Amino acid sequence: MPQIDGQRLLADLRRLAEFGRYRTGVHRPTYSPQDVEARRWFVERLREAGLTAETDGIGNIMSTSPAKGPKLLIGSHLESQPYAGWLDGAMGVVYGLEVARAFRDDPACRDLGIEVAVFADEEGHFGSFLGSRSFIGELPEHEVAQAVNDATGQTLPDALAGAGYAGRPRYILEPGRHAGFIEAHIEQGDTLESTGKRIGVVTSIVGIWTYAITFEGQQNHAGTTRMAARRDAGVALTELCHAIARRFPEVAGPLSVWTTGRILLEPGAASIIPGRAEMTFQFRDADPERLRVLEQALEDLVARSDAAGPCRASLR
Repeated sequence: MPQIDGQRLLADLRRLAEFGRYRTGVHRPTYSPQDVEARRWFVERLREAGLTAETDGIGNIMSTSPAKGPKLLIGSHLESQPYAGWLDGAMGVVYGLEVARAFRDDPACRDLGIEVAVFADEEGHFGSFLGSRSFIGELPEHEVAQAVNDATGQTLPDALAGAGYAGRPRYILEPGRHAGFIEAHIEQGDTLESTGKRIGVVTSIVGIWTYAITFEGQQNHAGTTRMAARRDAGVALTELCHAIARRFPEVAGPLSVWTTGRILLEPGAASIIPGRAEMTFQFRDADPERLRVLEQALEDLVARSDAAGPCRASLR
C-alpha cells in the first residue's frame, strides 16, 4: 500500500510558503514574480517525481504520467488572494505531488497513473476560473485578450508576456484520459474543528454572486456644510450595510453567508464629505433559489435607499 511521507509533504508546504511570504501567510497574486517563481519550483518537484510537467499558455501546470490506462488527476492552484493563508490551494497541489511520489515508490502501484494539475488564476485576479476553464476548452481567445486585473489595471496579455507564458499552446483536457479528479483543500471555516472531525467530503459547491453598489452624493467641506444640507455618500453606504444586516438573516438559508469586502469613499479625506461611495458586496449559497431570494432582497434594499435619498444608489 502506498505510504505518504508526512515530513516530506510538510517540508514542501513550508518551502512553498516562502514564495511571497507575508507575516503568517502569503501574498502571491496570479502571474506576479512570486507566483511565477513558485510555479517553476513546483514543475521541478513534479519532474523529480517521475512526471513530465510543463506550464502552458495560460499558466496552468500539467503533468503526465507514463503509466498506461486512465489516470487519476489531483490538483488545485498556487496563486493566492491578497495577503492570504499559506495552505489555500497549496495544500491541494502538494498533496497531489506526494500521492504521485507514494504511488511511484510502491511496486504494486507503480503502474497506476497519478497526474497533478495546477490551474492558473483560480482566485480570480483576471477573471473567473481562467485556468480550469481553459483546461476544459471554455476560455476563448477574445476573453483572454480583453481580461484586465481590476486591482492593478494590468491586462492579461501583458501579464502572460511578463510571466513568459505568452505564445505557448494551452493544454486542453483529453477525453477519456482521467478516471476522476480530486482536490484536497484546507477547511476555511470551523465546521470540522468545532465538531472534532479531521476530514470532510464536499457534497455541494456554492454559487458566489458579487455586486458593486454605488452611491452618488455631493462632495463638500466638512467644516462648514450644515448637517441638514449634506448629501453624504458615506453615510448612505453605511445605512445600507445596516439594512442588509437586518434583512438578510430573515431571508437567508442555514448555510448562506454574505460579506461587504471592500468600501471606497471619494475623495477619502478627513475634512471632505464623500461625494461618491462604492461597496463590493458578495453572498454565497449552494441553493440557486436561495441565491435568487437574496438577490431580490438586495435589489429591494438598494431601490429603497435610492428612493429615500438624499444620495442616488445603484447596483450592478
